[in-house]
Amino acid sequence: MKIAVQVYSVREHIKDTETLLKALEEIKKIGYDGVEFAGYFNTDAETIKAKLDELGLEAVGGHIGLDDFLKGKLEKTLEFQNTLGVKSVGVGGAPHRTMLECKATGKILGNAQKYAMEKYGMKVYYHNHCEEFKPLRNKQLPIDVIGSYCSLEIDTYWSYFAGADNRSLLLDKKDNIVHIHVKDGINGKPKALGEGDCDIPAVIAAAKEIGLEWVIVENDDPVPTGFEDIARSLKYIKGII
Repeated sequence: MKIAVQVYSVREHIKDTETLLKALEEIKKIGYDGVEFAGYFNTDAETIKAKLDELGLEAVGGHIGLDDFLKGKLEKTLEFQNTLGVKSVGVGGAPHRTMLECKATGKILGNAQKYAMEKYGMKVYYHNHCEEFKPLRNKQLPIDVIGSYCSLEIDTYWSYFAGADNRSLLLDKKDNIVHIHVKDGINGKPKALGEGDCDIPAVIAAAKEIGLEWVIVENDDPVPTGFEDIARSLKYIKGII
């Protein structure tokens, strides 16, 4: 099992192409195998790919806007991602408060996935927060509605904080999950891995059970800096994998 980091975790260190490439160097130095992007800072895909290849890092995915998956932008979006070498790309969140919003979000991502799979063999995923586990008026969960159209990336801290049992969740949705975020926290405040109350060993065990190739570390609120925080998380997760 390989370990990637969501680059959003070190966003404080990045403001342009130069600092993005330096951040990738630091991520590799810390010991990660791959990255999931959260913005490209006006950097072309060829420049990023060259740096990834130089460092021996893999791009495992990226969070981009829902609009980037609309018909007018889809081809450009997928060409960029294909240049990076990713096998899946998605959104970090999108409208999901009502059944209509869930269906609209799901259809955009589902149509994008159908095209991406046909042309690039690439999946398109939706990443959850807590609210996707709150029932809609018809008692369905947004995560289930959206996931009926596209692939999923389960953020296992927000699912845990919402009251879901992560092992059951991952096993239930194993055929539709492309990635998971391994995250920790206390009372809804994210922490480095092993510093919160989420059962990270159980998450890793379930990830192994369903055969995930990658797990992705993320912290929305790193302390004292992003690089120091993800270094602590990596040390912890390597101790249990």
